[in-house]
Amino acid sequence: MLADADGTHLAQFGHDVWWIMLIKVVVIFAFLMVFTLFTIIFERRAVSWMQQRVGPNRVGPQGSLQSLADGVKLMLKEDIVPKAADKAIFVIAPVISATGAFLAFAVIPIGPEVSIFGERTVLQVTDTPVAVLFILASSSAAIYGIVLAGWSSGSTYPLLGGLRSTAQMISYELAMSLSFVAVFLYAGSMSTSEIVAAQEDLWYGIALLPSFVVYLIAMVGETNRPPFDLPEAEGELVGGFHTEYSSIKFALFFLGEYIALITVSALAVTLFLGGWMAPWPLGGPIWPGANENWFPVLWFLGKLLTLVFVFIWLRGTLPRMRYDQFMALGWKILIPVSIGWILLVATIQALRNEGYEVRNIVLVAAGVLAALLLVTWVWEVVRAKPPEDEPVAEAVEFDPFAGGYPVPPMPGQVPVLVSTPVSTPVSFSTSGQHRVEMVERGDTDA
Repeated sequence: MLADADGTHLAQFGHDVWWIMLIKVVVIFAFLMVFTLFTIIFERRAVSWMQQRVGPNRVGPQGSLQSLADGVKLMLKEDIVPKAADKAIFVIAPVISATGAFLAFAVIPIGPEVSIFGERTVLQVTDTPVAVLFILASSSAAIYGIVLAGWSSGSTYPLLGGLRSTAQMISYELAMSLSFVAVFLYAGSMSTSEIVAAQEDLWYGIALLPSFVVYLIAMVGETNRPPFDLPEAEGELVGGFHTEYSSIKFALFFLGEYIALITVSALAVTLFLGGWMAPWPLGGPIWPGANENWFPVLWFLGKLLTLVFVFIWLRGTLPRMRYDQFMALGWKILIPVSIGWILLVATIQALRNEGYEVRNIVLVAAGVLAALLLVTWVWEVVRAKPPEDEPVAEAVEFDPFAGGYPVPPMPGQVPVLVSTPVSTPVSFSTSGQHRVEMVERGDTDA
C-alpha cells in the first residue's frame, strides 16, 4: 500500500486527470449493470438448485441471458400510471431508488494504486474523511424512493408497503450505523481507503465479530431481502410498494434492489473483510505480491461474490418473518447488542491507551459480556413464565359478520357459528348483523 508522506491515504485522491475520472465512472457504472445481470441469473440458478427445480435454461447458453431478456421485456411493456396516483412523484420515485444505489459505490475501494495508460491512480472513484457516512446517506436516499412510491400510488397495498419500509429503514439503519462505530474506533477514521489499510494485520470481521454479525443481519433488512422483504410481501400486500408499477419504472426498482445488494456487500467487504487485500496467508508468506497491481481486484470480487451468495442462500432457505418478530429483532436485540458492544470496545481502547495489557483486557471484557448475556437470558426466561395464580383468560365470543363484512378473529376470540341440518339452507339474518349459518354434511361441519 502506497501511503503518502503525511501518513494518510486521502492525499492520493483529487489529482487524477479528467479522462481517468471519466474511465473510473464509466467502468463502475458498467460493472454494476453487468454484475446486476449476473446476480439475477446467479440467484435464479442457485435457488433452483437448492429447491431441486430446473431454473432458467432457454435464453442463451444454460439460460445465461435470461435476466437480459427480462430487462428488454420490461422496457417494451406498456407503461401504466393509475388515475389516483400523484404522477410527478410516482414517476420520480423509481429514479431516486436506482440513483441512490449507484452513488454509494463511488467511495468503495476496489484495489490499490495501479497504472492506467501510464497514469498512476487508485482503483476508487473518490474518498472523503466521512466516506462511510456518504454511503449511509446514499442508501437512505434509495429507501426514500420506495417510501415515495408507496405513498404516491394512490392505492392501499402500496401505501402499507411504503409505511413498512419507513419503519424498516429507521430500525435497521440504526443497527447498521451502530455496527460501524466500533470500526471507526479501531481504524481511527471514516475513510474507506484508510479503513482497508488499517486491516493489513487483522480483518475487523474477526477482531470485531459482534459488529460484523449485526451488520450482516442489518444489511439484509436494509435491502428488503428475504426473510425481511416485508415492504413487498406478495402474500399479503400483492406486490407491496411496487404493486402499481409496470414497464421501465418497475425495472428501475428491480435494478435498485440488486445494486443495493451489491453495495452493502461491497461495504461489508471494505469494513470487515480487508477490502481488496488477499486473505491470509495468501497475502503474506505464500505470495508477497498478492496485494500489488491488478490482483487485488480478484480478491475483492471473490469476497463480494461470497456475500452475494449468502443473500441468495437466505432467500432459498428462510421463510418471511412476521412483522412483530422483525421489529423485535431490530429494536430489542440488534440495537441493544450494538450499544453494549460499542461501550465495551470504547472501554478496551481507553484502557489500551493507558498502557494496560491487551490480553488481560480482552479476558475481563469477555467475562463481563458472558455474565451480561447470562443475566439477560435468565431474565427473559423468568419474565416469560406466567405466574401460577394468574387466571386463565376465557375465550370471548366474536361475530365475524357484525360489521357487515367478514373479519378474521383476533387472538382469544372465538367466532360464533350456528350449525343447522342439511335440509336448512344457508341464510343471512336481516337484523343488521349478517350471521352465516353453517350447514352440516353428515358428521362434518361445512
